[in-house]
Amino acid sequence: MSELQEEIDDLIIEHEEFIRILTINRPHRRNALSEALKMKMINAILDAEEDPKVRVLVITGTGEDAFCAGADLKNIHHNDQAGIKFRTPMNRVERNIFELVYETKKPVIAAINGSAVAGGFELALACNLRVTHDAAMFGLPETKIGMGANFGSVLLPRMIGITHALEMLLTGEYITAAKAKDLGLINRLVPKEQVVSTAIEIARVIASNAPISVRRVKAVALQGFDMPVATALRQDPGLNPYLSEDRQEGISARLEKRQPVWKNC
Repeated sequence: MSELQEEIDDLIIEHEEFIRILTINRPHRRNALSEALKMKMINAILDAEEDPKVRVLVITGTGEDAFCAGADLKNIHHNDQAGIKFRTPMNRVERNIFELVYETKKPVIAAINGSAVAGGFELALACNLRVTHDAAMFGLPETKIGMGANFGSVLLPRMIGITHALEMLLTGEYITAAKAKDLGLINRLVPKEQVVSTAIEIARVIASNAPISVRRVKAVALQGFDMPVATALRQDPGLNPYLSEDRQEGISARLEKRQPVWKNC
């Protein structure tokens, strides 16, 4: 399937055309995020962000049980027992992986192969689009184990409104994929075996569009979400597609009924 495949322990990195696919490969731990895995993912995402051959990222997990179960609680417990200082999410040496995914300039699609809970749900929330199947469950159970759901507490109310978000955050109970779609959290609900292929199909459509325009609309939409309209309209993040060679190429290709050849400039 891929032009390049590299397996590095618990993270599989693949490249297909202009799409970089990151697969969390810890099915024996419900794809929980160990500290080592988070660092590998952070580096892989930064590499994809810098690589001009990458236009879209897809994040998924191995197996059918879980997309990601969040932090590796056994890892945290072991560190607690060893007396290793626990640092809060925004006070660590490494980047916050959820914030990094959210801030990535290129579109990120979550192919949610199984349940996404705790930090796994936060990882899915950080992505721009989400594809899953009807057996997957979603939730932030941090209040049940004395954690804080830092990223989810901020982002979830912005996505589904404060009323539904507070119910999920305060109770720590899970919701079904159907409920998540009703709340606007899921873009596509497909059969289990089609989750990854559907995410890649969407990624191909996005990757066929002008890279400058894709990055621009993502930045303007996300950064302008809470701005007054007049302020949001005056954003000018990154390269300006209106002033690019790709704008001229896109218009020419449309009029000539051919596929555009993007120069990314």
